Amino acid sequence: MDCYTANWNPLGEEAFYRKLELYTMAWSLREELRDCLLAAAPYGGPIALLKNSPRREKSPSARPLLEIYSASGLLLAATPWKSGQLVQLGWTAREDLLCIQEDGTVLIYNLFCEFQRHFSMGNEVLQNRVLEAKVFHTPYGTGVAILTGALRFSLAANIEDLKLRRMPEVPGQSHRGAAGAGAGPLPAGQHLLLPGDPPWPEPLGRCLPADGRVLQPPLPGPVHRHRLHLDGAGHAEEASQEIFRIASMAPGALLLEAQKEYEKESQKADEYLREIKEQRLLPEAVAQCIEAAGYEHEPDTQKSLLRAASFGKCFLEKFPPESFVRMCQDLRVLNALRDYQIGVPLTFTQYKRLTIEVLLDRLVLRRLYPLALRLCEYLRLPEIQGVSRILAHWACYKVQQKDKSDEEVAQAINQKLGDTPGISYSEIAARAYDCGRTELAIKLLEYEPRSGEQVPLLLKMKRSKLALSKAIESGDTDLVYTVVLHLKNELNRGTFFMTLQNQPVALSLYRQFCKHQERETLKDLYNQDDNHQELGSFHVHASYAERRIEGRVGALQSALDEFYKAKNEFAAKATEDQIKLLRLQRHLQEELAKPYLDLSLHDTVSSLILDGHHKRAEQLCRDFRIPDKRYWWLKISALAQRGDWEEMEKFSRSKKSPIGYLPFVEAAMQHHSRFEARKYAPRVAPEQRVRAFVLVGDLDQAADAAVEHKSEAELNFVLSKCGPGTALAEKLTRARAQLLKK
Repeated sequence: MDCYTANWNPLGEEAFYRKLELYTMAWSLREELRDCLLAAAPYGGPIALLKNSPRREKSPSARPLLEIYSASGLLLAATPWKSGQLVQLGWTAREDLLCIQEDGTVLIYNLFCEFQRHFSMGNEVLQNRVLEAKVFHTPYGTGVAILTGALRFSLAANIEDLKLRRMPEVPGQSHRGAAGAGAGPLPAGQHLLLPGDPPWPEPLGRCLPADGRVLQPPLPGPVHRHRLHLDGAGHAEEASQEIFRIASMAPGALLLEAQKEYEKESQKADEYLREIKEQRLLPEAVAQCIEAAGYEHEPDTQKSLLRAASFGKCFLEKFPPESFVRMCQDLRVLNALRDYQIGVPLTFTQYKRLTIEVLLDRLVLRRLYPLALRLCEYLRLPEIQGVSRILAHWACYKVQQKDKSDEEVAQAINQKLGDTPGISYSEIAARAYDCGRTELAIKLLEYEPRSGEQVPLLLKMKRSKLALSKAIESGDTDLVYTVVLHLKNELNRGTFFMTLQNQPVALSLYRQFCKHQERETLKDLYNQDDNHQELGSFHVHASYAERRIEGRVGALQSALDEFYKAKNEFAAKATEDQIKLLRLQRHLQEELAKPYLDLSLHDTVSSLILDGHHKRAEQLCRDFRIPDKRYWWLKISALAQRGDWEEMEKFSRSKKSPIGYLPFVEAAMQHHSRFEARKYAPRVAPEQRVRAFVLVGDLDQAADAAVEHKSEAELNFVLSKCGPGTALAEKLTRARAQLLKK
């Protein structure tokens, strides 16, 4: 095992530790690091450096330089620091850089040195300045803790939901007060542990021993090191320790040796295997080698362990292959991430904790789109979860490239994305618009199949007319209403109306809206179109809102004028009659001291008859040319309702009824007067007489009429009214039988 344990160092009698050199850093900053602010993001994240210039001139070249490197030392971005005096740098869990200034302002940059936003730690920090600061992480988010010059602590537990807390005074420090602020932070050896928060990150330079304990070995001189957090020091790390410790007899160690001897074609391979099999530890040996491979950083060591596991599997009948396949897959992903050009040196445990979704997000943040897409394909992730999301991010980055024309960028994005599920072209277009590329945003929206997504952005871009066209194309009336109302608020009245003139669908919908919400606007629309017919209808409708008779007549007169202009003689005549009726009703109301206004013509006639004003009712019928049949119906109904049977009989004999005499029967029966109804039954026309006699309950005469009329239907009708077994029923049955014989 000497080749595997060559970099292991003893620490005491039982423990070992090893130092892994993951990268030779690409920078040349070894001598300058002591003069820099430095922050290394966890989980193989980037490294931020702020290099202070030794010169004090106020020239741009004298400004400190903020640089961000990958974990392998490749420069990702750099920018001159133009803000205030920095005290501390730190990274959020989302890999945003927090730059904490002496005045308590915290500026946030992404890993390409692009400013995102800022916030303040409060007035107390501003007044007393920042003496020391720390960035920390909890399950609730990324927090910032400040020790002020007055030796008071201020805390923001989650910068995404900023709630500042002032901590209690530190015991033994309050007597120093503000005057002692220049004395520095807490005395050496003292620390502050905030309630509910984890301890502060360990000092740089700590190493991981083989047994998983974190120790601080003696190091010569000041050392700055991007310490890889080799967490996961439990059972899985024990697998490596068991296999690689000197003279190990662990199953995995024996299996590894057996495989090596097998490659040499040595008999020792069989001896090692026999020893493992005799102890029935071959499944454990295979599992141990698979586990240990995950926690090795050298690909050659990983391969040796996996070859040993594969060798051992050959001698097992039912060893499940999933763990071996999954480990091979995970190590390919990890080795790709650890590549010098990528520089994300995750441990196996970190990789599992991070989840593949978060890992893809981090690759996207680094703009490593090809690698992210290859990982999605290799891991066979669903498109929406993987490829679609990455392509969407790529497209949002692509629109920011100013060296390509709008047409080129739009075509490149569409060619790459096509109809990939889960892609929202409207979101990409929104990013283009935010970058000041309005025309590009419009071109991208042409690829968006959902009008509901196109329209809001077009409105935001003040392309309201195009938004209206898209909304109409969609056939979604709610969407059209949204755009129309937006246009109404955005444009002046004349321009708004002219815009609607060119869009008949939108104009029609807006008219419907105005009918219910803005009647006066509807009038303006009709006036603009010289639409006299609709203007006439508008005035008729408006007349009903008038309380005073003069106002109502005036509105109807306006309607009459418009109907004449529209050459609608029927509507004009109906309006004239309504004006005439209103005036007559007002006259009747004044003369008879009874309300007649708002009654229909028929109701006015009926009301006059009910009140005994028969002459006035007849005159009204003549004035408005009410047909005789309709007048007779109205008078019969009113007289029956009034119970004026004498007048009703007199009226029935005044002349031959144009509607026959069945209505007299029906009206009397409706008002529960069978006696009066029977007077008219014999006068009913033969074809209606059966019904009349049945109505008045005279089934004998109904039967005689049916027999006389020789109607099978009438016979059946009367028979249905008779009780079974009665003499009348037998008579009807015989009559029906004789009729059918013929």
